[in-house]
Amino acid sequence: MSGTAFRIETVAADAYAATLPELRAVREAVFVREQNVPAQIELDALDPLCRHVLARDPDGRVIGTGRLTPERSLGRLAVLADWRGRGVGEALLRALVALAAELGWRELSLHAQVQTIGFYARHGFLPYGERFVVAGIDHQAMRLLPDAINPVESRDAALAAWQGVVAGARRQLSIYTRELDPGLLDQPEVVAALRRHATAGGQIRILLQDPAAPQRAIAPLLNLGQRLTTAFEFRAIEEPVDRGYPSAYVFNDAGGWYFRALGHRFEGETRLDAPARARQLRAHFDPVWERARPCSEYRALGI
Repeated sequence: MSGTAFRIETVAADAYAATLPELRAVREAVFVREQNVPAQIELDALDPLCRHVLARDPDGRVIGTGRLTPERSLGRLAVLADWRGRGVGEALLRALVALAAELGWRELSLHAQVQTIGFYARHGFLPYGERFVVAGIDHQAMRLLPDAINPVESRDAALAAWQGVVAGARRQLSIYTRELDPGLLDQPEVVAALRRHATAGGQIRILLQDPAAPQRAIAPLLNLGQRLTTAFEFRAIEEPVDRGYPSAYVFNDAGGWYFRALGHRFEGETRLDAPARARQLRAHFDPVWERARPCSEYRALGI
């Protein structure tokens, strides 16, 4: 694998000792010196048993690392400060997920520092369980079923699922909702994800069963749509057969989707790489979209 100014390598199982000094140099810089993680915790007994990936700059220097443990977890993902924001972390994560798939793992878990939850959510990982503290840093357990539908079992997982589907869209995002999903579409991380998509030239179609409710609630998404009128289009569902539909969903044009059988609940299922299911949702969405009316009541808002 390669990037514009770096390359990703998988460390051979018998090459750990040779690459350990390079791996440790990056991890000590990030975890020990930056985050004050004790050195004896950072380098644990599992390390020689793990599969490692690393990123090298054009001169061959290691600038990022990550590992898979025998416990089928992902960890020690670290990128040197000067290389952050340049896609190195994403490339390392993709390489680790691909390696897990090659190993035949059906589930991959990790312990994310709380500030990195959104990063992992954008790649399909969903949080589960309570938060916990390691080395004085708040963490959240997350997991991914790489080749299967991922169950969404909590509000936090639902927020992560939304971020993953939005981040994966190439251009178009389609949303079927009763009243802009209070508790989901009004949350900062989801609104921010939709803003990024819209400002990058993306299009967002939103079908509403109850367009008046978001107005009464002063939903943040209406304000965002008012400011980004070329990106957002809202339509109201009026046909009785459509208004009786109980589910809610979002899908993108890259095979990602999140579906809830009962639209007033968070529980559902998601996957970021299942285009056949995304096409099924589009086959339901498009005819309803054509039958729905533009939300003229939003025009006073400039939408």
